[in-house]
Amino acid sequence: MLIVDDHPLYRRGTRAALEGRPGIEVVDAVGTASAALAACGALEPDIVLLDINLPDRSGIEVAREMRVTMPRVGVIALSAYDDEAYILALAEAGVRGYLLKTATDGEIASAVLAVAAGGSVFALAVTEALLRHAMRGEVAEERRLTERELDVLRCLAEGRTNRDIGRRLGISERTVQAHLSRVFGKLGVGSRTEAVAVALKDGLIGHADPGVAPEPEPRAGRAANPDG
Repeated sequence: MLIVDDHPLYRRGTRAALEGRPGIEVVDAVGTASAALAACGALEPDIVLLDINLPDRSGIEVAREMRVTMPRVGVIALSAYDDEAYILALAEAGVRGYLLKTATDGEIASAVLAVAAGGSVFALAVTEALLRHAMRGEVAEERRLTERELDVLRCLAEGRTNRDIGRRLGISERTVQAHLSRVFGKLGVGSRTEAVAVALKDGLIGHADPGVAPEPEPRAGRAANPDG
């Protein structure tokens, strides 16, 4: 394996902690991106423990280059930060592991062996960040409106009744109601006015002509519905 870190003390300490462990051979320890790429070309390590903050190039850039030029190398990113932007960038760069610098020598050694065996190892904080990102993507996908639903929503913002919307779009009132029911569900709202307000706030539609009055809310005592 190759160790890449710009802090001499950390580099030497990590090398000393890993050398001699069963299944691990440290072929070199370097402090720059250029030295790391040169060492990979000359020594062909199976694993690279890569600091993301290097003086000449970002570790993220190095990981991307390694994925293209030497895809068999298992890269384990090492960072003092659990910032989501770093985590996502390195995940997209194809790293097989991401450890924080608070990791113990034993945790680093276990990660090296796991990645060498074909696995992946991510610190708990990193895994949680990836899960949050994935969940946000799922929510965004669930809320995505179809083009027809957006058409109906734009008409709603103009204050049109379901009958008017149907005539304008060439569909039946029942179809308009079905579209609005789906829009309400995706946006998590219970009224026509709420739907328009959320759509405007989120930039799903533009502002309606100020000369067109919005349709009034249902009277108190009636359940909100898309029937218009």
